[in-house]
Amino acid sequence: MNSVDWLLLWNIVYFTVLVAVCLRIIYDTGSTSKTLAYLLLAIFVPVAGILIYFSFGINYKKRKIYTKKLIEDEIFLQELEERVHTYSEEMLVAHDGTVQGFQELVKLLLNDGLSPLTGGNWVKLLVNGEEKFPEVLQALSGAQHYIHLEYYILENDTIGNQIKDILVQKARAGVEVRFIYDDYGSRSIRGNYVKELRAAGVEAFPFHKVHFLLLANRLNYRNHRKIILIDTKTAFVGGINVADRYINPPTETKRLYWRDTHLRIDGPGLYYLQYLFFCDWNFASGKLLHPNRKYFVAKPVPNANTPVQIAASGPDSPMPTILFSMLQGIYLAQEEVLITSPYFIPGESILQALTVAALGGVQVKLLVPGISDSALVNAAAWSYYDDMLNAGVEIYLYQKGFIHSKTMVIDGAVSMVGTANMDNRSFELNFEVNAVVYEAAIAQQLRDLFYQDLRHADKIDLEKWRQRSHVKQFFEKLARLLSPLL
Repeated sequence: MNSVDWLLLWNIVYFTVLVAVCLRIIYDTGSTSKTLAYLLLAIFVPVAGILIYFSFGINYKKRKIYTKKLIEDEIFLQELEERVHTYSEEMLVAHDGTVQGFQELVKLLLNDGLSPLTGGNWVKLLVNGEEKFPEVLQALSGAQHYIHLEYYILENDTIGNQIKDILVQKARAGVEVRFIYDDYGSRSIRGNYVKELRAAGVEAFPFHKVHFLLLANRLNYRNHRKIILIDTKTAFVGGINVADRYINPPTETKRLYWRDTHLRIDGPGLYYLQYLFFCDWNFASGKLLHPNRKYFVAKPVPNANTPVQIAASGPDSPMPTILFSMLQGIYLAQEEVLITSPYFIPGESILQALTVAALGGVQVKLLVPGISDSALVNAAAWSYYDDMLNAGVEIYLYQKGFIHSKTMVIDGAVSMVGTANMDNRSFELNFEVNAVVYEAAIAQQLRDLFYQDLRHADKIDLEKWRQRSHVKQFFEKLARLLSPLL
């Protein structure tokens, strides 16, 4: 065969493969925007577009690679569900004044994820690594029975090694220590760090072993959770990973300032976090850790009664629970919605909810990075600002450093703090977890913190925003086409 014949054969084969891939994209991708994005990528980026789809676009949710089923006994599971519902209904009555106006949010999380509304909690807001890590180190040092950790990023640096030393000490003293880490996010500890932990008796497993960091399709499904559980007494959850960069030195340096938020929860609010850890542990370790009482006997904290509920979702979830909880919170708002997110690519449902809220007279304020680590993500986010600004949403660009907090405050009464960004990756691809706190005191602290952050932010002016160059606007609209993939 001559070169012309080979070229013709190649074109026929490639066209056949392309048609087959396009049919699979249409059949296998649930979101219309994602379907169109992958189709455009496959058609207009020859070969590479198809490879990208097979690396990042396969719908593993349908294939049920992940499983969360801890309890095989269907009768016991049904009894447990009934008890959770009964307990939550009792908590709704007991906290009627606190939860008033947000019962729909409580019931959504209960019905969708079987996440109970818990009372008797003591909740502490932790601002940045400089407040979080002293609390964490002290709590870990006091562990008597067990320590459970689950982190997207844990670095082999100063704070990472301080935590490692405590885990080693505790494991040698007979405390049960279990550690799940994301094999991509925590790649700096894949060598000696993990070996030292295991040698001391710490059970440490990657959530999903990545054999080829640059090629593995599992990179698309990341365990983005940050959870610590200690002795059925104390839990930590929020946006702060374990790394030195989250600790801002007291004196001015050239290091980038990191602004982030975390929570400490003492009391029954840790029940569902423990459940999530068990699910992830059984998947990651291949071992069966039974949910017996010694891990689920948290007692209400004396003189503390903060209602807490947990929202969690991932590729194993039948519904995008975190997305639904945010939407419900926005739609229930009567006066004010304050949102902080480092990666804001909202999708149509969030965009419409914020627009409807603003047009309905609710004050909607959005705080996003002015300094970002991704020009493409920023450009995609900017493409949404025109519509929101036109509807009356106030958008602020944080300038002091990089704002990494993922928080929402609704009417100064309810707050959400966790790991989920407002983007497609957090809503559908990552394993995420948020704490929902139904208490005005915590909400007011977060509200005050939000307005303090606004002092270091520039408010976007709609008229000036519209004067951006046509080239810049075109790049933003182009990035928006790719937003379902970011």
